[in-house]
Amino acid sequence: MTGTAEQADRKVNVTTLTAMVVGSMVGGGIFTLPGGFGSATGVVGSLIAWAIAGSGMLMLGLVFQSLALRKPDLDSGIYVYAQEGFGNYAGFNAAWGYWASNIVGNVFFLTFAMASIGAFLPGLGAGNTVLAVICASVIIWVVHLLIVRGIRQAAIINRIVTAAKLLPIAVFVVICVVAFDPSVFAQNFWGRDTGESLFTQVTDTMLLTTFVFLGIEGASVYSRIAQKRADIGRATLVGLLSTLALFGSVTTVSYGVLPRTDLADAAAPSMGVVLEEVVGPWGGTLIDLGVVISVLGAYLAWTLLNAEVMFMPARTGILPKRLARENAGGTPVAALVLTNISVQIFLLLVLVVGDALDFMLSLDTALTLIPYLLAAAYAVKLTLTRETYGPGDDTERHRQVVIGILAVVYSVFLLYAAGVEYVLLGCLVYAPGTLLYVVARREHSGRVFTGPERIVCGLLTGAAILALVLLGTGDITV
Repeated sequence: MTGTAEQADRKVNVTTLTAMVVGSMVGGGIFTLPGGFGSATGVVGSLIAWAIAGSGMLMLGLVFQSLALRKPDLDSGIYVYAQEGFGNYAGFNAAWGYWASNIVGNVFFLTFAMASIGAFLPGLGAGNTVLAVICASVIIWVVHLLIVRGIRQAAIINRIVTAAKLLPIAVFVVICVVAFDPSVFAQNFWGRDTGESLFTQVTDTMLLTTFVFLGIEGASVYSRIAQKRADIGRATLVGLLSTLALFGSVTTVSYGVLPRTDLADAAAPSMGVVLEEVVGPWGGTLIDLGVVISVLGAYLAWTLLNAEVMFMPARTGILPKRLARENAGGTPVAALVLTNISVQIFLLLVLVVGDALDFMLSLDTALTLIPYLLAAAYAVKLTLTRETYGPGDDTERHRQVVIGILAVVYSVFLLYAAGVEYVLLGCLVYAPGTLLYVVARREHSGRVFTGPERIVCGLLTGAAILALVLLGTGDITV
């Protein structure tokens, strides 16, 4: 087989790309939606929250679609757009932050899976026992061996898993629609018993809504193995709209089954508590099984994405070149090894962190917002400089500048919603990564920092030191 034929064989179609997007977004977060929303708001607040989140993520999805078509030479878009638009150090931070967020997210998935399996096997607790960590560690390296066999094969397996994990969620929605109680729904309508303003109620849901949407960029990250460039945008939008409908349905029907206070008190996975209220114990069992399939499928999808996010920057000189090593199957094996070792190390944190699931969810989301913000800002920059826009493209350029600005505003709002605590903790992750960037630039005999990059590096370092001080004084707790 020729090299060209081998490369074509490794390409994936729009269905597989869409499954990557849906598989990344439909993970553990969807099973916590009833409890997460119930603790923050009522029906009205939830509808506003999904409208904001859906609109904001749609803007980001349209940004990724536009950039994929306007910059077809740029692959692995989540970092390369930042690099192309704002320099090597911005590109590095986008790649590093995105990669680190996925490491934290994978620890969330593994912990949640162990907590769900704990419903059947004593000793796993809430996913934070020594036995749970050992079992999760076995999963890390089994998945590693699977991916080493080839990215395309693992991506196809992810498509099958994605279909399988949607079944219990669909069952949940159908049963809850049948059991829907209008009086309970009316009681939950305004969420006044939260004691918070509607604005605060909505703001308190933002990290959760963002977390469940993480993965919208999945098709863009895998642009180098897409059969057609246009498939990236199609997969992104289809994945986004289908998951938005799913997330909104799960949240809304839950308000028609249990009072808001009961939803707020429901143990994870709260979807199981809701279904058990309707059909009895087997409902909780079904959701626990769904969580295991869904979370492990999401873990596979994110591990695939994360290896790619290390591999592509290593090829362009902003990460050490050894991370660009592939095996005979086309798998970025060095990046994969680093990814899984890092997940293994972070997994040990669940033994000492107070509420491991909430901590990992919030930190994961905060870390991802900077790469999203930089990609959106690059789209705006293209419209302002008119790069890729011809003289007759003014209407489209005006449309894209509005989309880009809305995506930027949404990303900034999410940073506000994350809070200073998690932004500072994010800087504590970003700053040390600069050492890898310095190594990479010296490997390529390139200039390490420009003047503005030195300022950004200094600000990140200062914020990281402040985070350490606040951790030491107890003003920030984990």
